[in-house]
Amino acid sequence: MALYVALWLASGVVLSLLTFLALNKPQKDVVLRRLGLARHNASRPSTPLLEKQPLSKPLSSSTSDLYSTLPPSQRGQLSTMAENMSPDQKEALGNLSFDMDTFAHSLLGLEEDYRTADDSKYCFSGFSVRELKALGDFPDYSVLSEVPMPQPYLEFDIDRAKPRPYRPFRWAYHQTMSLTKLETDWWIELESTYKTRIAQRKELYATHGKAVLNWLPGSELACKELMEMVLQFICARYPQYFVLSPDKSQLENKILGTVSTIKEKHPLLILLDNVPEDFNIMLRDPETGYYHLRAGMTCSSLGWNLGTKMGLKLHEIHQPIPDYKEKMQFSMDRYFSKMPASKPIQRGSWGLEVDQPLYMPPGDPHEGYRDTQDPDVSRSRIHLRVDWQTLRRLPLSAGVVFNFKALFTPLEELRDEPYVPSLVLKVLKEGKENLMKYKNTWHTEHVVIPALEEFEREQIEKGIIEKDWEPRTLDDSPWFPGWREKWHAQQGF
Repeated sequence: MALYVALWLASGVVLSLLTFLALNKPQKDVVLRRLGLARHNASRPSTPLLEKQPLSKPLSSSTSDLYSTLPPSQRGQLSTMAENMSPDQKEALGNLSFDMDTFAHSLLGLEEDYRTADDSKYCFSGFSVRELKALGDFPDYSVLSEVPMPQPYLEFDIDRAKPRPYRPFRWAYHQTMSLTKLETDWWIELESTYKTRIAQRKELYATHGKAVLNWLPGSELACKELMEMVLQFICARYPQYFVLSPDKSQLENKILGTVSTIKEKHPLLILLDNVPEDFNIMLRDPETGYYHLRAGMTCSSLGWNLGTKMGLKLHEIHQPIPDYKEKMQFSMDRYFSKMPASKPIQRGSWGLEVDQPLYMPPGDPHEGYRDTQDPDVSRSRIHLRVDWQTLRRLPLSAGVVFNFKALFTPLEELRDEPYVPSLVLKVLKEGKENLMKYKNTWHTEHVVIPALEEFEREQIEKGIIEKDWEPRTLDDSPWFPGWREKWHAQQGF
């Protein structure tokens, strides 16, 4: 992800406080609104919802902007949470008043563990350590985040389930994040490869250790919070398969026939045992405002691994991506600074692969396929790989979580999907050279392009698409016309 930016060291929390105290009342109110801590009659802070709005235009930004910008706080939800607390919890929660001076003086450090910190200290989310401890285990994250719990998917059958057919193809093809509003029922999407993927991912961790799963000091709250949110989600979405015990100490997994005792393992290891998704947690350094990768589990990377990214800033992680520095770095740094917990987003990326490589770190033997156009590779071995990604802020720690999964679709599946072969052909033949080199599809194109040309001719002959259709991003992107009917039929609905 992009490129080299001078490291700006903040002059510290004291200077920030002095600056705040020097402001006039309207200026102080602006700061308070950015924190989501405005007075009762102030309007609620918000960030414009990104629905099919690419972050392609750089925002005016600087390191001082990052240092002074905080996301909207969700601490206003504490009063709602308190309504359902026991008397002991309410007493532990204490007075919900907030003092800006105390907050500014008492931020937890990047590497500080909230569990051993003084109760008067604060996360940059605006929650104090005392309040975090009073909330206890498995608070209602739908209330804290203002993101509703999913609807139960009772007709879901893990043995027949197919992933939704994501086709995140775009034309004109240029470098943007292409963010859209998260479909919250689909945050964690399971499918029929579940058992195979769980076993594969556990084997990868056993073999590669910290190169695929690791956590750094200071990530304790974010890891616990993420794990609890995910478990709450899967128990609500797939109640026929996942059940939390009444005291929330154990998770029963009816797919695998296992019971996980939650506090016996690190939160990321509980997720590894039960959820075939990758998660990476970015946390804000209070001394600079930059977000750093502080914990994660990545078993589906191509050409990199978690061990090479751990601890890096957002733009350092994205250094290899073409045009990131020029077109996206400032926008993404600012977006991370301001993203609300109540507005999670999603996006997709794609590639073309021989077979189904899930984890391919540098030097992996499978990389050899990328060096040549092997004439012996058959069409049946070519797969579309889609990495479907979501991005959300955790309400308590205010960490930002990427989660993603790799989905493989045989090339032949594109044959009957209206407009898809034509759109992919356009990208492969006319895409910007540096972007296509990074996407690394060349090793498959000797097979893929003739196949897509054949599919396109068939669609024109059958009247599925117009002969003179000019390829462009489809109106329903990342879907294609008729996707739902095809997807249902594949599952026997």
